[in-house]
Amino acid sequence: MLLDNKTIIVTGAASPRGIGKATARTLAAHGARVVILDLRREDAEAAAAELGTDHLGLACDVTDRDACVAAVRATLERYGRIDGLVNNAGVTQPVRTMDISGRDFDTIVDVNLRGTLYMSQAVLPAMKEQRGGSIVCMSSVSAQRGGGIFGGPHYSAAKAGVLGLAKAMAREFGADHIRINSITPGLIQTGITGDKLTHDMREEIIKGIPLGRLGDAADVANACLFLLSDLSSYLTGITLDVNGGMLIH
Repeated sequence: MLLDNKTIIVTGAASPRGIGKATARTLAAHGARVVILDLRREDAEAAAAELGTDHLGLACDVTDRDACVAAVRATLERYGRIDGLVNNAGVTQPVRTMDISGRDFDTIVDVNLRGTLYMSQAVLPAMKEQRGGSIVCMSSVSAQRGGGIFGGPHYSAAKAGVLGLAKAMAREFGADHIRINSITPGLIQTGITGDKLTHDMREEIIKGIPLGRLGDAADVANACLFLLSDLSSYLTGITLDVNGGMLIH
């Protein structure tokens, strides 16, 4: 068991076909006690119950600092420690530069970037006291290539911000034995993307992927497992591409 008796929070992990839920399932299979955070308490509790008896589901809006602190407090009251955090909660919007409104920009940046900061701020004191922990920040290939199929420029900007934030935090908290890394998924088949790809779109995208297929949520979940486990104990501040080679250059 790579994560035996470790307590790990995963944000945005209640969507049936999402990366978060696949990650929660993988972590639980490797011995972790998983805390699922999502907007609706009922959804989070149901997702946690699917994992077994020793897991927890909590309502949390990651754009609300107080809600993040409350979720961490509830986790500590239940388990006494926090060993890992997966900053997975995110939203996207496929619009062009000139069509981005102020509200659009705020929504995308608030969830993807501000939420990553707030949740990290909430868990870091406990990790510092424990003298250890691992945080995984979910970015995107769109942060690296400039734009994506389902995300506008504001999404790329927010996800690029996640990369910078993670590296800066990794440098700041390395002395506390807290590792902070990022994952940049390519096109992953989830509830958000799966129903929006036509056959022709899918075939055209696959032509640009050396491994010849789209990614599955499990591919990202396994990367999270690696970064949260002791297998990656000498890695911090890295960006782990999970994209089938689509960004080779």
